[in-house]
Amino acid sequence: MGTLNRTELDSLERRELHLTILAAAFVLVQAAGLAVFMYPLVFLHPVGNRWTLRAAFFGFCALTLLFVGYLLDRQRTVRKLKQQILAELERNVTLQHQASVDLLQTMPDQNHFWDRLTMEFRRAMSMQKTLSLLLVKAKPANASAKVDRLTVAIEKDDESSEAWSDAAKAMSRKLRPTDSIYRLSTDLFALVLPETDVLNAKRIAVRLQEELQGVRAKHNLAFDITAHNYPEHVKSSHELEDIVKSLLPAQDEWTPAVPAEKVPAGKV
Repeated sequence: MGTLNRTELDSLERRELHLTILAAAFVLVQAAGLAVFMYPLVFLHPVGNRWTLRAAFFGFCALTLLFVGYLLDRQRTVRKLKQQILAELERNVTLQHQASVDLLQTMPDQNHFWDRLTMEFRRAMSMQKTLSLLLVKAKPANASAKVDRLTVAIEKDDESSEAWSDAAKAMSRKLRPTDSIYRLSTDLFALVLPETDVLNAKRIAVRLQEELQGVRAKHNLAFDITAHNYPEHVKSSHELEDIVKSLLPAQDEWTPAVPAEKVPAGKV
């Protein structure tokens, strides 16, 4: 959830106050004009019971003042309620941000990922099974944008933790019980898929792309998903490790050991 635009809200609040003051002034001017016309008939040339006319005149003036007071009091009450609602909204935004940060902090990191990748690779080799690895990397939705939410997030991770948390939750919903997800860097996730061939890995990647559509629209991000499979693409665990390390920020000088098959969104 984005932060509240306090400047725009303050501007709307001032406009509403101006409208309330204008309405009160309009009522006072009309009531004063009517009272001026009523004054000769009530005090100078009364027709009928003058006390009744005077009571009606003063009652009219009192009702006018009460109505103006009601308008101003209503404006003050509504303003207080709006401030309470805005304070509650800001509190909810803060809680959601903290929940996103907590989720990302509890996700397995690189250390767990290397251990799990090595273990699953040895199991696949010994049991002659397949093993797939999906690497999900986020990037700005508009490649021409120089400054984007993602760029800011790379420099300051906490400012975009909600985007990464939404992406992690979206991908987790499409995983099997045997699959696992890891956050390797600010904008890189890895999914280990035991006993998954290339075709099924591509199908899972397509489902992930569909699940990430809401995250793309909400946070203006795009996601590149690459699939790597043993034994079709790699023959050793070191090759898989080199592919992953080539995408890590601290390993930019490394190059991928084998070509990766990119899975376009919406195609199997």
